[in-house]
Amino acid sequence: MTPRKHKPSPKLMYQDPAFMESPAARPMRMMAEYFDPLTRLRREHIGDTIVMFGSARILPHDRAVAKLKRLQSNKTRRRDPMHRGEVRAAKANLEMSRYYEEARELARRITAWSLTLGEHPRRFVICSGGGPGIMEAANRGASEAGGSSIGLSIQLPHEQESNRYITPELNLFFHYFFMRKLWFAQLAKALIAFPGGFGTMDELWEMLTLLQTRKLPEHHLILIYGRKYWDKVLDWRAMVRAGTISEREFSMLQFADTVDEAFVRIRTGLEKYHLVLDSDWEGV
Repeated sequence: MTPRKHKPSPKLMYQDPAFMESPAARPMRMMAEYFDPLTRLRREHIGDTIVMFGSARILPHDRAVAKLKRLQSNKTRRRDPMHRGEVRAAKANLEMSRYYEEARELARRITAWSLTLGEHPRRFVICSGGGPGIMEAANRGASEAGGSSIGLSIQLPHEQESNRYITPELNLFFHYFFMRKLWFAQLAKALIAFPGGFGTMDELWEMLTLLQTRKLPEHHLILIYGRKYWDKVLDWRAMVRAGTISEREFSMLQFADTVDEAFVRIRTGLEKYHLVLDSDWEGV
């Protein structure tokens, strides 16, 4: 008598990678990117956040110095036009590296102050986009102050690996930009925009639009850091003069050029409007 072959047990549908990566399962993937962060943030008692945006390409000062010295020491390529361009770019990188160090120090100060407010819940936790540059500086400063910090990384073709200063339990990795943006906005009491490119501007305009349309409470703070950079990139007042935004809408912006000035503005705004948690707070 031929023995009957044992039929393998069928896979549960949510355990089937082919299904979970299919278009039909897209809503489930989206929901996972909401509920997984929600669960982790509650587990870590996160009350609210301070979001710091900025370029992924800005280097720490020591790395910028080392890169420029390495290029300048290459005497055999001095007459090469490409080499001269690389030297010019390295000098620009060195000038911009001040923003890495200032973001790092500002995050350190905010975190040191927030730790005096207790840990149940944790208040005003630094949150970044999770990558290098200004994002790394923000997480690094929080780590140096002995606090937790959040990284909301995104899956991209050319980047990005999460930086090593994010609190491991709060290292969140997204596929969908809109879900990542939701978590930037969901808990933030303040947004600090350091010099950056398309990604920084995208995130800044999104938050400004939410504030303008009252999708964020009116007392949420948006601080533009580094007018030397931003005033060359954007003529803020031109929008007021043209009537495309109002004077009241322009006043949603605050500006700072030093760590001391930024910290005072952030702390003053948080103490005035956000020190007491909403009565319905339940851990996110």
